Amino acid sequence: MQSRPLEGFRVIDYSHFLAGPYLSRCLSALGAEVIKVERPKEGDAGRRHAYFKEGESGYFLQQNMGKKGLCINVKDPQGLEFMHKLCDSADVFVENYRPGALSKLGLGYSQLAERNPGLVYCSVSAYGHTGPDSHRAGFGLIAEAKSGIMQMIGSPGEAPPLLRIALGDMYTGIHGVASVCAALLGRVKSGKGQHIDLSLYDCLVSMHEYAIQCYTLSGGKDLPEQTGHDLPTSTLYGVFSAKDGHLVIAAQVDDAWKRLALLVGGEAFAADTRFHSAAGRNEHRLELLPVVRSWVKEHTVSECLARLEQIEVPCAKVQRIDEVLADPQIIARGMLIEQDHPILGKVQLPNLPFRFSDCDTSQTVPAPLMGQDNRAIAESLGYSPEAIETLHQDGILYEEPNLVKLRKKHV
Repeated sequence: MQSRPLEGFRVIDYSHFLAGPYLSRCLSALGAEVIKVERPKEGDAGRRHAYFKEGESGYFLQQNMGKKGLCINVKDPQGLEFMHKLCDSADVFVENYRPGALSKLGLGYSQLAERNPGLVYCSVSAYGHTGPDSHRAGFGLIAEAKSGIMQMIGSPGEAPPLLRIALGDMYTGIHGVASVCAALLGRVKSGKGQHIDLSLYDCLVSMHEYAIQCYTLSGGKDLPEQTGHDLPTSTLYGVFSAKDGHLVIAAQVDDAWKRLALLVGGEAFAADTRFHSAAGRNEHRLELLPVVRSWVKEHTVSECLARLEQIEVPCAKVQRIDEVLADPQIIARGMLIEQDHPILGKVQLPNLPFRFSDCDTSQTVPAPLMGQDNRAIAESLGYSPEAIETLHQDGILYEEPNLVKLRKKHV
């Protein structure tokens, strides 16, 4: 087995909530040493998000696994000096604060790059570091609404539903992974790092594979609207209700449609040439959709799936999370990992989708307790045991009470 691709690189994760932590979680899985930096006592705001078990946040556990934990007061001059030394030793710095906030602390890109020209500094924010809205705060919800994505979902005439996953944060986070890796590769040639400026809003606008080009190429005539459970521009492609649940059918390709039409409507329906092209199906969708819906409604989900798979029409049940985790495909792909947490014992969390032929990126190390690696990190920077103890006594470095209890337990 090879070593993981990013082994030997040090990443400082000075981020909170989701986009930054997810980004650095990915870098950790790819082999980087990631040091999670938190504020004394409060820590990452993600620690206060559900699900909670024995005071531990599953939200935090999921996005910060595999990282080392440093808890430090950077507003104290000694704490800032410590952070500067740490950043001097780093390859990557990840942050997701409002533009300008870290410069006030002495941790902005220009300040750190002056000391460490090879540093790749990745900023994630709602609107980016330029433009008239750059000063505004925002979350994934804001970007989803602003980007035009939210307006396209839901049923006509109704308020758009909330996306129940953090699309903006996760999509921006994985763009951060790609950008950081590219910048590290570029550094091999140039010898210099650079500032990566990622915006949640930008990333979601870039995600439009269809809406923007349709609008611009049509001269502004084609404006996406809510369509409910199917796509008027891609018939037949949507969600259908069976006797005992819901399923999706993707028969937008001509051959798949002809097989589906024969199944649900018989030979005459399948022979109707109006439906034999994508343009024809889109034009006459209000005639063919009721036929498909009626057929689906007469069967259970499993009966529909069996018949559709038999004629090779792509389909799937709309699954609950418990069904997802029991899915043999998910189990076979190792998408649920088990970790030994010092307080909770065995915990199960979702894996990342990276699959390499010659190295394992499954992260079995749980997220750190607050300040868990203070001492080891300080020692790596040249601080003596006495100096490290003084930093803790003075409140510059902080360890959560559970760490003290665990240390006594193992003495």
